[in-house]
Amino acid sequence: MSTSDQDQEQEHEQAREQDAEQGENDGAIPGPAAQERRLTPRQARRLRIVLSSAGMAAMAVVLALRIASRSSVLVVGVYGLALILCGVVIELSRNGRTRLGSWLLAAGLVAAVGADWLLIP
Repeated sequence: MSTSDQDQEQEHEQAREQDAEQGENDGAIPGPAAQERRLTPRQARRLRIVLSSAGMAAMAVVLALRIASRSSVLVVGVYGLALILCGVVIELSRNGRTRLGSWLLAAGLVAAVGADWLLIP
């Protein structure tokens, strides 16, 4: 490693430490650095869990409304699978698989809405 590589590595480490300190302070980052701020893995997991929980609550409400209007095994199947999917995504997020959980949640909810639109009369 050359001296300039070592200097760059030290600068990166200092920048990481400063980012960690700023994250602990929860202060606003001024200027263009605010646009580059990303979620930490813990924040991403919490966000997925909150979104999955909201999706689960929404699916439960829609399921109750659909069953009240017409009782069908297909309705229970589609929305029941969507509820199970939300629970699986919550578990994936708790175990650190946030990207997989995000893709699964998006694809599953689109599939549930599509199945509702196409399959259920």
